[in-house]
Amino acid sequence: MNLEAVYHRAKLNWSYAYDDRTLHIRIRTKKADMLQITLVYGDKYDWSKANSEAQMVRLASDAMFDYWEVSAQPAFRRLVYYFALNDGERTVYFQESGFFDVPPVIFYEGLFDFPFLNPVDVHRPPAWVKKAVFYQIFPERFANGDSTLDPEGTEEWGGKPTPNNFFGGDLQGIIDHLEYLSSLGINAIYLNPVFEGTTNHKYDTQDYFKVDPHFGTNNKLKELVKACHERGIRVLLDAVFNHCGHSFKPFVDVMENGLSSAFADWFHIREWPLTVKDGVPTYDTFSFEPIMPKLNTEHAEVKEYLLKVAKYWIEEVEIDGWRLDVANEVDHAFWREFRNTVKAVNPDAYILGEIMNDALPWLLGDQFDAVMNYPFTKACLDFFAHNRIGARQLANKLSGQIVGYPKQANEVAFNLLGSHDTARLLTLCGGSTERMKLAILFQFTYPGAPCIYYGDEIGLDGKQDPDNRKCMEWDPKKQNDELLDFFKRTIRLRQQYSALQDGAITFLQDQVSDRNFIYERRDDQDQFVILINNSENHSAFRSTIEEGVWTDMVSNSIVITLKGQLNWELPPFGYAILHKEVNR
Repeated sequence: MNLEAVYHRAKLNWSYAYDDRTLHIRIRTKKADMLQITLVYGDKYDWSKANSEAQMVRLASDAMFDYWEVSAQPAFRRLVYYFALNDGERTVYFQESGFFDVPPVIFYEGLFDFPFLNPVDVHRPPAWVKKAVFYQIFPERFANGDSTLDPEGTEEWGGKPTPNNFFGGDLQGIIDHLEYLSSLGINAIYLNPVFEGTTNHKYDTQDYFKVDPHFGTNNKLKELVKACHERGIRVLLDAVFNHCGHSFKPFVDVMENGLSSAFADWFHIREWPLTVKDGVPTYDTFSFEPIMPKLNTEHAEVKEYLLKVAKYWIEEVEIDGWRLDVANEVDHAFWREFRNTVKAVNPDAYILGEIMNDALPWLLGDQFDAVMNYPFTKACLDFFAHNRIGARQLANKLSGQIVGYPKQANEVAFNLLGSHDTARLLTLCGGSTERMKLAILFQFTYPGAPCIYYGDEIGLDGKQDPDNRKCMEWDPKKQNDELLDFFKRTIRLRQQYSALQDGAITFLQDQVSDRNFIYERRDDQDQFVILINNSENHSAFRSTIEEGVWTDMVSNSIVITLKGQLNWELPPFGYAILHKEVNR
């Protein structure tokens, strides 16, 4: 028994409230070390009235550890507890004060403690996100619906993108293609910044209360949101609150008046005057970019201004949430006030942070609902696109991610395989639509909300910025119809079965090849086992799954598993989606 590997602490992702009555308790042990773990729990004020035992189940495993979990509903919403660890030969009792060979006698000393389940502390992401299929739109490159708005020097649609050129994409262009989005199966869109700025990407905000004139007007945005809502499509806007643009009036005032400016404290100035020395501005910015000065979100007037922005667009235009740019560089106190402001106006608004690493401190119910799931992105690309890891490593990486957050945060994670900040998925897959389809299939059958980067579904390619920001291709003759049809079928499958939205996931071990990826999704109604052959060769699949009669939803063939043994073959880059009703 390897006790050095055992880990648990109260709160965070290890013991948390899933709803008003239910706690999830987790513990980590060395992989394949424990035979059984029992959670023993009760009330700290009278153990005899509310003590109980529950067998923990192995939630996930990675390369080094097993992660166990159990749900508990304490009678009085408070809990003290300890773990009975059994490896088949020995039982050890683990409590906050250490490891013991005998169970505790005094139940209010030394045990792990969840003091009280306060409903206000429960992390409650909006339920609609679990059923969302997002589509990311870079407004300047999606569609030109009103050429009278085109900036001077606008180039012909479909030309080569550069960091500075314009093609005339606007809000009317998005409105004109809402039927296309509906036919694809989209029910939520995420728009890159639409507020006034000097660049084609608009991350250099000039006026937070004004839609960029090249895109339209505030009323046109309101028209777009209304038209989306009529189709059952939610709308997420990009909030650039870490920094502004060099043409933002308060920053212009500081540039002109220096230390005497009324806005001097709105920014982080290290040295006067404001200038650039050896490529580094004398004021804090985003990524050393002089045109994007960092806002001082600790300043009372800055907070008041930005929180007014957050509230305004939800009240006036009825957007459904915010995607928060460079979210991890803004102070936590600001985000707590931001959440309170937004949720007071619309409790169902989705607050999504851009964080590319472990984001647990932001996902405890007081700041964000979810984050852009870049660790998921990297793991998937390493397996499906780059062949850097095998199926076992992919499962290990994803398992570690799952246990890293509370369940409700995983259920609404923003799962992407590409964006305006990355090379295109098709390019990363070496131009292979077969590889790309496998990645998409997994994305749409994995917990969390999948997002499509505009044009991926019709075969747009592109390396890093600016090549990944090509104009959307609207000529049907130049679209990949077969790929588009695959996207539509995969989206319909996800939307048809709740098991593929918020059901449990289990990674299954294949006994033949590490290029064979097998996993299960299930809820109370349906059970799926999905097989993916991520190789250029035919492959045999051998694994243990639940006994019964399954239907392959790809070939419509019937599969009968005897004694739980699955035997299957798939062609190069082939896949199977086995389905059966629970208890059938």
